[in-house]
Amino acid sequence: MDNKFETAIGFFDKANTNDPNIVVANGKSFPKELLYAIRMTEKLNQFEPNASESVQLAVRCQHICRWEIPRDSYKMNRKGYLTWRRDLAKFHAQKAASILKDVGYKDEMLDNVTFLLQKKQLKRNDETQLLEDVICLVFLEHYFENFSEKYSNEKLIDILQKTWAKMSDKGHEAAMKLKFSSKSKQLISKALS
Repeated sequence: MDNKFETAIGFFDKANTNDPNIVVANGKSFPKELLYAIRMTEKLNQFEPNASESVQLAVRCQHICRWEIPRDSYKMNRKGYLTWRRDLAKFHAQKAASILKDVGYKDEMLDNVTFLLQKKQLKRNDETQLLEDVICLVFLEHYFENFSEKYSNEKLIDILQKTWAKMSDKGHEAAMKLKFSSKSKQLISKALS
């Protein structure tokens, strides 16, 4: 990897510093999507330290400028959610490709990163699966506990089952090593039984 990689990461992070949503972690304030991007990179480095450059780039920009397409701009039902997710994937891919092109990456890298960001061939492509495992692990480790305060146990079990189904065996092993509250452990146990 060369300066292009570091420059691209810097541009991804700069874009995410514009997130108006501020969150606190370890007593420090962060733009929400910048913190998410940092957590994604940290998790990838723990889970698969030898990941390709395209996966490292995709992990860092997976939610780039997500606040620009808010969830509530779509119908608040399953169809609206799925349409929002599909549109976000395209949006993130376009944003990332524009930055990567400006930094000097060739079309092959742009194609690889946008392929990953659109989650193409999940369960059939090792790198798409790696990205999905990292996404699920970050969700479980950093976001599930707060998420669980908003929904019924029935809904949470459904979410856990869907999350689990997206993951590889290696992802499952890593997930089982995460620290959870006793409530979350019970929900996970029910979801997996």
